[in-house]
Amino acid sequence: MIRSVLSRRRFGALLLSGSLALALPARAQEAPVEIPPPDADPAEQGASTTALFAGGCFWGVQGVFQRVKGVTRAVSGYAGGAAETASYDRVTSGTTGHAETVEVTYDPGVISYGRLLQIFFSVAHNPTQLNFQGPDHGTQYRSALFPMSEQQAETARAYIAQLDAAGFFPKPIVTTLEPYEGFYPAEQYHQDFLTLYPTWPYIVVNDLPKVEALKTLFADVYRAQPVLVGQL
Repeated sequence: MIRSVLSRRRFGALLLSGSLALALPARAQEAPVEIPPPDADPAEQGASTTALFAGGCFWGVQGVFQRVKGVTRAVSGYAGGAAETASYDRVTSGTTGHAETVEVTYDPGVISYGRLLQIFFSVAHNPTQLNFQGPDHGTQYRSALFPMSEQQAETARAYIAQLDAAGFFPKPIVTTLEPYEGFYPAEQYHQDFLTLYPTWPYIVVNDLPKVEALKTLFADVYRAQPVLVGQL
């Protein structure tokens, strides 16, 4: 099953052809740069809040957020489409409306939504790539946010405008804000993939650099021991 998943990530052909450099995401080939936090980051109420982030293959996005202090759960899954099409075999067709998404549950008293956005745009993915990340192409790999409240939507919208206006990226941010209509956890074999399979070439090339960037740029919120779905 795992080998077939990797082949459908279009990585096997690149590896066999020797074109490993083609599999590197643009951001992974550059020195990571920490972007500033949002100018406005309103405090959220309660002990636990949820946010959804789509930024290409969910393995790396999940692996990053699992290592952020204040995050109590990060689950790989699908958002943007209907419940009946929320399976890996269907989503990989690129016709379901789903994006590979990570549902992040966090304590807003420890980590804010704005800080999570800063990490998302800084190290979790490249927000200027339209409908692809690294070797993965299709709308299912788009950069998207599914705000769970108007407050999250306003914060995200303002932050994107702030970053675009300041020119922190060489191209405009293409991240979309889409209505939340449900989140569907991915198959169990996708959960905790970065931690369980750290030597897979895809993970080594595309995702471990994201974790290293998190450790370097966000040392104050980085934790070495991830919170894993399999342990909850």
